[in-house]
Amino acid sequence: MKKIRFWLKNARPVSLPQSIFPAVLAAMMAFHSSGFSLLYSILAITGVVFLHLSMNLFDDYFDYKNHDVKIRNALAGNKTFSRVGKCSYLVSKEASLRELFFVATLFLLFATVLGGIIFLNRGIFILYLMLIGGILGITYSAKPFCLSYRGLGELTVGIMFGPLLMTGVFYASCGDYMPSVGIVSVSVGLLVVNILFTHSILDYHPDKYVRKKTLAVLIKSTKVQFIFSCFFTLSPFVLIVYGIVRDYLSVWYALVLFTFPLGLYLIYSIDAFFRYPQKQFTPCFLMGPMENWERRKQNGIAWFSFRWFLSRNLTMFFCLLAMIASILSF
Repeated sequence: MKKIRFWLKNARPVSLPQSIFPAVLAAMMAFHSSGFSLLYSILAITGVVFLHLSMNLFDDYFDYKNHDVKIRNALAGNKTFSRVGKCSYLVSKEASLRELFFVATLFLLFATVLGGIIFLNRGIFILYLMLIGGILGITYSAKPFCLSYRGLGELTVGIMFGPLLMTGVFYASCGDYMPSVGIVSVSVGLLVVNILFTHSILDYHPDKYVRKKTLAVLIKSTKVQFIFSCFFTLSPFVLIVYGIVRDYLSVWYALVLFTFPLGLYLIYSIDAFFRYPQKQFTPCFLMGPMENWERRKQNGIAWFSFRWFLSRNLTMFFCLLAMIASILSF
């Protein structure tokens, strides 16, 4: 049991909301379809969780192999904003690289088995989605593609946890597809991209030092980075309004607009990061959960955590209100 907790902690469950909430949203949108199956919904959501945890561990595995961790830790403590703690369980020798690879593969196999059960009952389309998801997940950090090192990491994860994930869970749940899922899934995908893009803005200097070409590193200009941040934050709201106006979505989906102020505050915090990097922010309950906040302050990463949590919570609340809308629409 201790080992299980150890590896679950290392797999960064704090990031799971960016996959669980879109997955549950897709299942709820499928609820009123004639072919809905609660069993397949649960299997699909569980598979998504283990795929996500596997991706996080594989990301650690390839980052450590590429020596990113040593360089990032060396940067911490100087005038450059950088975080420590990446792969700390490997640095401290609590686990070996071989053990990490084994557990990451185990999680991936479990997700594959669950996907296989759904495939046997829902057909070949699920297999195609599984293959695309598996390929994107592995090539995110693995050579020779290393998508996260070529400025494609944010887009890759956005596709995986937006359109690909929601289409897969929706189809697994009811064996069908609707245009409304496409609009909502792209909106969610953009918010997931925004989580990673916010991350890459904040990690710009260490990523640049290790030659990891995130989208922020490719852009370089802080002004253009800010424009992209605004686009990823605000365009999901435009898409939802478009879907309502064109009658693809029920008017109840306008509920997601209640998260708009949170998006504006995220934009404000990113602007402050560029202009006044030393500016401190204090969370409030309206911003959503920010786990272990006091410990993060003590570790000197509050500047990073606040903005990352804000982008994550924006996605969570957006999905929660879309869930409510999906219930009220029928």
